[in-house]
Amino acid sequence: MTRRLAQVAKKVGVSEATVSRVLNGKPGVSDATRQSVLTALDVLGYERPTQLRGERARLVGLVLPELQNPIFPLLAEVIGGALAQQGLTPVLCTQTKGGVSEADYVELLLQQHVSGVVFAGGLFAQADAPHDHYRQLAERRIPVVLINAPVEELDFPCVSCDDAVAVEQAWRHLTLLGHERIGVVLGPADHIPSRRKLAAAQAAAEAAGGPLPDECVERSMFSLEGGQAATTRLLARGVTGIICASDPLALGAIRAARRRGLAVPEQVSVVGFDDSAFMNCTEPPLTTVRQPIEAMGRAAVDLLCTQIQGGEVQPGELLFEPELVVRGSTTQAPRD
Repeated sequence: MTRRLAQVAKKVGVSEATVSRVLNGKPGVSDATRQSVLTALDVLGYERPTQLRGERARLVGLVLPELQNPIFPLLAEVIGGALAQQGLTPVLCTQTKGGVSEADYVELLLQQHVSGVVFAGGLFAQADAPHDHYRQLAERRIPVVLINAPVEELDFPCVSCDDAVAVEQAWRHLTLLGHERIGVVLGPADHIPSRRKLAAAQAAAEAAGGPLPDECVERSMFSLEGGQAATTRLLARGVTGIICASDPLALGAIRAARRRGLAVPEQVSVVGFDDSAFMNCTEPPLTTVRQPIEAMGRAAVDLLCTQIQGGEVQPGELLFEPELVVRGSTTQAPRD
């Protein structure tokens, strides 16, 4: 019981005494705090007291493409906690290969009469993917917020990390270290954030004196294995610096270099993207561009809650500034 009180109190940001008053139906607690405590019980997996079970919290869908990439569990933690503080209960929907699709999840969420939906890294970020289920949400006027890519034909508010600035920071870092042959490892061709990163890389190459050669661009699925395969091809073309569109891709790049007998960073420098969990614990620690997940997640919840409460939000995209975190996977370019 004491452990439960402590966990709920920490989640909501109140004292254990306040949690105890809510659980025991005592007065002296605001309605908002009371609802946040009850929501935190749901989020943490505790049963509500019998007398409180009839009070169901409002539900919000949180749709993620996967949980293998550490950035998505972190995003779920930030958004879930912020929703709980607003008296909303997140319903986590994670796509699996051969399992429930994103469209199936939307149908399920509509059946549950959700108050809103937050999408992060879903099919909306793929230009060639089906978007009918997003239109269905728009037609029903369900509050929706997208993270890291807009849907051009729909006016959903969107919260994104600035991909162009991320690549500019990584490119400048490598060029200052003397790298002249820089490659990029991106997601699929229809992936909107990857398109933005490619455009930024092309602009950076032009600014440095020449176009970005096609042979210095590789595409892959967002996985360690995909990053390894893509980087193996880049290394065969003499690339010494590699910018990756995610941290798992960057870890795959480091593995590819080692499989070819190349030292990181002495012979090949690698930059990731996200600064997800444990990237400072890899060998070498990964230089990466950090997404401001805390700020982005809270902004997404603020936008969603404004819509749920009937307020107006401006359509379009909020761009958040990333931060280059320099660690041990980059150094001076090797001398011939």
